[in-house]
Amino acid sequence: MAVQTCYQHTTKAKTRRIHSVAQSQQLTDYNGLTALITGASSGIGRLMALQLAKNGARVALVARRKDELEALAEEIRAQSGEAVVLPCDISDRQQAEQAASQAIKKLGSVDLLVNNAGYGGQQKFLDWDLDDVEHIMRVNYFGTVYFAKALLPQMLQRDRGWIVFMSSVSGKIASPKKTAYAATKFAMTGFAESLSLELDGTGINVLTVYPGTIDTPFHNSQMRNNMPEKVRDSMKSADGVVEATFDALAKGKREVTYPGGIAMGYVVKALAPEFLRSQVLKTTKKES
Repeated sequence: MAVQTCYQHTTKAKTRRIHSVAQSQQLTDYNGLTALITGASSGIGRLMALQLAKNGARVALVARRKDELEALAEEIRAQSGEAVVLPCDISDRQQAEQAASQAIKKLGSVDLLVNNAGYGGQQKFLDWDLDDVEHIMRVNYFGTVYFAKALLPQMLQRDRGWIVFMSSVSGKIASPKKTAYAATKFAMTGFAESLSLELDGTGINVLTVYPGTIDTPFHNSQMRNNMPEKVRDSMKSADGVVEATFDALAKGKREVTYPGGIAMGYVVKALAPEFLRSQVLKTTKKES
């Protein structure tokens, strides 16, 4: 009888913990939450920072461009928010570790990490300078690894945290003239998926976001000029990515694609890869 009672208590405790962990992965209340956003100076990162601060989060802003970070911080403070400016080249491991350490020191902890920083490119592989091929991997992939490695331990200590990886549809479905960029996003996708499985049941939720072609400064003139007209004309607003990200966090999702219809391509790739290949080639063919 005593053994049965002990078992019942243990089972109830485990059930409560599992329920608590499940609830903790659904992020709906940002009041007092601490967040670090990389690539916060423009585009999706900037909008994420503004919305997080508006929702009551205390934010650490990370990017290379200090002046733009200061301007963003002033905008947040003008609305009674709290923002810490941390200029950093995330491709530099030492700088990334120092920025993460400063964020913890100034905010007390980091509950939410938004790995958003990155850049792209669109050109034939043989035209792609190898120095840039290496650099884009350091920024887009290793930068996320550095911040995850630096901030995850203090999340685990509290059994609470969220890590967002801002990947790309190019991390699921490759297209021509994106060899170096797609490689970084496929690497991020694999890293995030493996980390999510590793952290299952810990109270730490990993969310990977897969935006399509989004109209932000990320797409420079060289990339836009190399885009097929159909792709360029179908670019979506960054506001939609931000909204989809917050919705996914609220529901405790592990991945979200925006626009959502693109996700059907993943199913097609699995079931009919040659058909998807033909459609990618057709869609990305440069129009004259």
